Amino acid sequence: MSRAGDQDPLEVHIKRKTYRRVSGDDLQVLGDIALAVASGEVAALIGPSGCGKTTLLRIIVGLDVDFEGTVRLPAHGRLGVVFQEPRLLPWRTVEENVRLAAPLASDAVLDGLFGTLGLAAHRSHYPGELSVGLARRVALARAFAVEPELLVLDEPFVSLDAELATRLRGELAELVSRRPVTTLLVSHDVDEVIGLADRIFLLSGSPARLLTTMPIQNPRSARTEAEVAAIRDELSRKANTARA
Repeated sequence: MSRAGDQDPLEVHIKRKTYRRVSGDDLQVLGDIALAVASGEVAALIGPSGCGKTTLLRIIVGLDVDFEGTVRLPAHGRLGVVFQEPRLLPWRTVEENVRLAAPLASDAVLDGLFGTLGLAAHRSHYPGELSVGLARRVALARAFAVEPELLVLDEPFVSLDAELATRLRGELAELVSRRPVTTLLVSHDVDEVIGLADRIFLLSGSPARLLTTMPIQNPRSARTEAEVAAIRDELSRKANTARA
């Protein structure tokens, strides 16, 4: 098993991931999955609920090392991670939460992040004073403040209303456009994936395996409704073919 390398892309090859049941039997959650994300590319993992997407992310970021396979991170391997929950320290202010993760971040970097994410007026607030949407913005600011080589996002906009999720997706797209970073996003929302990703990895049901890789050629700002609909239909067709 390898955890890091000197290559710019993220390269993942999972041969097998299992959990031991209470009964003593093994439960396989990931099958053979090989994928690569190019430097500066935004890629997305999508698949049925419970298929193992979060497990795969935990392996990639090093929170789960009990698997068969290899993971090679981009050079230097500095990670920015946004979990499903913001995971902010309640006794620290917004700015303190971000600076704890990125103590070397300059004032200019933080000013830019807080400005882009609409947090400038909330720097001295505590997490308990924030809405869910603002807390998710802080989690994004914390991840970008470390200036990562790899950004990993696990359902970063889950449980938000459609209008707020759309606005935060736009803010995320602006951040990765201003500072390109190799990014891997997990989402259950097909339209969210199509709107953000340069490449989509479609996973099967558990034990997950890679069904298809779908690159999207047009830049995010140039994608038409017809193109989005065609990609959505193609993903649905491939998923249904796999279930048949």
